Amino acid sequence: MPTVDCNSLDADKQNPRHIAIIMDGNGRWAQKRFMPRAIGHQAGVKTVRKIVEYCAKQKIEVLTLFAFSSENWRRPDEEVSLLMALFMATLQREINKLHRNNIRLRFIGDRSAFPEKLQAKMAEGEAQTKDNTDLTLVVAANYGGRWDMAQAFQKIADKLSSGELSKQDINEALINQHLSTADLPEPDLFIRTGGEQRVSNFLLWQLAYAELYFTDALWPDFDQKCLEQAIVSFKGRQRRFGHTGEQVLNKSVTI
Repeated sequence: MPTVDCNSLDADKQNPRHIAIIMDGNGRWAQKRFMPRAIGHQAGVKTVRKIVEYCAKQKIEVLTLFAFSSENWRRPDEEVSLLMALFMATLQREINKLHRNNIRLRFIGDRSAFPEKLQAKMAEGEAQTKDNTDLTLVVAANYGGRWDMAQAFQKIADKLSSGELSKQDINEALINQHLSTADLPEPDLFIRTGGEQRVSNFLLWQLAYAELYFTDALWPDFDQKCLEQAIVSFKGRQRRFGHTGEQVLNKSVTI
């Protein structure tokens, strides 16, 4: 990834309100060190903690992390079981810390597939932190962008059947209101670590106008400097949303 000169950027450029990250590369990080993949996942949790702390300090409004996709169930049973145990242990250890730091915890995805104890711990974390007002940490667990749109369409179909909605009511805003992220700003910056350059069924609707940033850094190696570089890249881009560059530069439109 090419470097960007911080001094060349417009001082008025703001940090992204919402950063969404696919945390890829835990297993490969461990394998490169001749360690079990489990060690990589544990190292990845430490990186999550550092990135959350940094985003809170930088006044980022929302950080969404892709923790477990709906496709990850296809992994070996042993690895899935380990991930579930690590998920549970991390929640037990981190919820109080998040609460003390005024961070709100949210989960998106179909949590019905998780063990009941894990579902209960997820609900407990959301309830305990629901009134916190700094960073909102969104954890996408058993999540898929196609699932998100399908469940939104199901809710809309139910309202059509009951007469609560008519066909003429259906538009982009209505669909957005039924997505799992309805109360959140759309992602401004999407980051994927690990060298792959695809969105992998993550926030498919919501990423329509996000700036995409890919890095070869494996997730356990993705530190504050790596995130700073991604944000610098974001600030160096012109976001036009269909307008011309001249309109944006002349501030003749509101983005």
